Amino acid sequence: MIRVLIADDHPIVRQGLRTFLAVQGDIEVVGEAADGAEAVALAGELAPDVLLLDLKMPGLDGLGALTELSARRIQVRAIVLTSVTDRADVAPAMRAGAAGFLYKDVDPPALAQAIRAVHGGQVLLAPEAADAMLAGPAADRRPDPPPTPVLLTEREREVLGLIAGGRSNREIARELHVAEKTVKTHVSNVLMKLGVQDRTQAALYAVRHGLAQ
Repeated sequence: MIRVLIADDHPIVRQGLRTFLAVQGDIEVVGEAADGAEAVALAGELAPDVLLLDLKMPGLDGLGALTELSARRIQVRAIVLTSVTDRADVAPAMRAGAAGFLYKDVDPPALAQAIRAVHGGQVLLAPEAADAMLAGPAADRRPDPPPTPVLLTEREREVLGLIAGGRSNREIARELHVAEKTVKTHVSNVLMKLGVQDRTQAALYAVRHGLAQ
C-alpha cells in the first residue's frame, strides 16, 4: 500500500484528491496539510511514502517545505502538484528535492500512475515542466563547464537518459536487453561519476545537459 500525504491550502482540492485516491486499491491517504509547515510536521510524524505538494500556500510554501524536508532528512518522495504554470518554478523545486512536477489539470488516472511511478523510484515531469527544465531561465543558460575528466560510457549515457525518462531499473533492463543486476551496476556508476546522491539528481543533470530521452 502506498501511503500518501496531501498538502494544499484549498480544502476542496484536498477532498477531491482524497476521494479519488480512496478508490485506488494500492493507495491510502494518511493525512492532509493546509500549508508547508504542517506538511513537514506530518511528513515527519506519519512517514508517508509520497507527498502531493502544492507550491503556493500561506506561510511556508511548497518550495520552503521541500527545503525543510531535506534539512530535516525526512525521507518522502514529493510530487509538486500545482495550478501555477510559471516555468521558473520547475527547476528550483526539482533542485530542492522534488521527485515529480505535475499540474492540476493532469488526468486523474495519470496522477495515480505518477504516484506509483514516483513511489517506485522514478522521476516524473509533466511535458511543460520538462520543457521548462530544458529551456531554463536566461541566467541558467550560460555554457556548462567542460566535462570533468571522468566521462560516462555510451551505455551509461543510455542508462542516464532512461532514468531521466522515468524508467525503473526493470524497464531499463528490458529496453537495453540486459540483466537488471547489470542496470543496477550502471546506475551506481552513473551516480558516482556525476557526483550525485540519487536518481532525482541524476535525472535533473540529464535534463539540464540535453541527455534526457
